[in-house]
This record gives sequence, C-alpha cells and structure tokens, in this order.
Amino acid sequence: MTLKRTLFDRLLAGAAAAGWHVLRALPMDLSSALGGAVARRIGPLLPVHRRAADNLSRALPEASPDDRRAWLREMWDNLGRLAGEHPHLDHLDVYGAASRAARVEVIGAEHIDAVRASGRPGLFFSGHLANWEVISIAVAQRGLVLDQVYRAANNRHMEWLYSRGRAPVGGRLIPKGPKGARMLLGSLREGRSVGMLVDQKMNDGIAVPFFGRDAMTAPALAELARKFDCPVIPSRTERLGGARFRCTFHPPLTPPAAADRQAQVAAMMAQVNRILEAWIRERPGQWLWVHNRWPKARER
Repeated sequence: MTLKRTLFDRLLAGAAAAGWHVLRALPMDLSSALGGAVARRIGPLLPVHRRAADNLSRALPEASPDDRRAWLREMWDNLGRLAGEHPHLDHLDVYGAASRAARVEVIGAEHIDAVRASGRPGLFFSGHLANWEVISIAVAQRGLVLDQVYRAANNRHMEWLYSRGRAPVGGRLIPKGPKGARMLLGSLREGRSVGMLVDQKMNDGIAVPFFGRDAMTAPALAELARKFDCPVIPSRTERLGGARFRCTFHPPLTPPAAADRQAQVAAMMAQVNRILEAWIRERPGQWLWVHNRWPKARER
C-alpha cells in the first residue's frame, strides 16, 4: 500500500469516527433522520446509483418509472438511516416493554428459543434489508450468542466500526475468506449459532435463480446445514417508519429431498433465494440494490 493511500485511509477513518461520535450524541430518531436526509441527497450522485437503477429495472420490469424512482430514493434513505442508527445499537433494548412499543416488534421469537433450548447450533440467514443489524441484537437479547459472518472493510482503519456496531451481540466476528471459513467451522463444532447475510454475489458460487435470472450464490449456508444437521432460520427485518422495526423469525426450512449432496445444496439455495426475493418484492425500497448481484452481460 502506498503512503498516499495509507494517509487517505487514515483521514477517511478519522472523518468516519468524528461523524460517528456526532451522531451518537444525538437522539436515535434524530440521528436516523439526519442520516437518511444526507443519503437521499448524496446517494443519487454516486456512480453505484446507476447500477442500482439497472438492477431494479431488470428485476422488476413491470414497475412504473415513478415507482422505481421512489424505491431508489427509499433505498438511499434507508441506508443513511442505518448509518445514523449504528452508533445507537448498543442502547437498543429489543424486549423491554417501552422499547417494544416504540422501537422493535418481534414475531417468531419462539424459533430462537427452540434453537437455544436444543443446545445445538442454528444458522440464521437474512439479506441487506432495512436495518439488518437489528436481527442479531434480537437473537442475542433472547439469550442466544450469535457469531456473525461479515465482509471485512477494505480500509483496515474502519474495522472498529464493525466491532462497535456489533458489540451488543457479543459473538465472534467471522470475516469472509479462507481464515473466516476455518473460524466458521470452529464455531459450529463448538455448538455456537451463526448469522449470515446471503444476498451478495459470490463469483465462485453456484448459479441459482433470483428474480428470474441466474445469480452466483454462495452455497455455504446449505452446505453447513447439511454437514452439521442444524436448523436454518429465515430472519427478516422491516423498517416500519423512522427508526422503528419489525423482526420476523420464520420456522426452520425443511431440507429439500435430492439425489445427492450437490443437488440438495442447489435446491436449498434456490429455496433461500425465493424467500429473499419474496421479501424484497414486498418492500423493494428497503433492499440494497447497489450489489453487483447478476452477471455483467446486459440483457436486451
């Protein structure tokens, strides 16, 4: 890494730290609203906005241009709000009476309890929807420690943001990559549950339908479920307005019947993608459309 890049990364991390502390000094609702307002202005000016618009038009071609513009605006608002809420996650009391009425509604908590009571690990999967960090907090505050798979920051000086934001969960952070794969296997062997966001592209994954087109999909969720015979819990967060959320934990997936391991893994990941697609179709503005999710070849 060049000296110029190192200095830039340090400056960027310093600016992020200053912004984080400013937002933390504000009430959570105000911090969330401020983050959303800034992102709504800046987001459409960024190069990735075009990718998001292209993805949205191809995934939901039946939607009107006005609807797509509104969903993109909501996407940026949601992403900015997430940034504004990040400094306040350690204050989020999911199951407190006052907090439940004002901040978080939880449906299906019995599925968390069942995993905890079994003494065996569970796999909780979701996507980049609403404030996806709330899922892990809801699981942890139900008494189940959750290790989390995440993508390490390109700027190593920004890693502290991950650790601070996930402090309320208390589990291990497992970076994607060979080292993380070993940690992930170790966690499951120890009986620890794991949370995974499974809606991003993986170049060396398997092709699985997603919004009517094949998308390269990481098969790890299905492979681990098969290897460790552990339940797979679909976990969804919705933004209900401002900094208010609904977390829904669905019953464990039923492993699909298949002739061999490869077919079973492909069938389960197709099932997972169908669930994610259904959630996104219900609230298109709450998904992060900027991912490079599909092959680059343009469809005409």
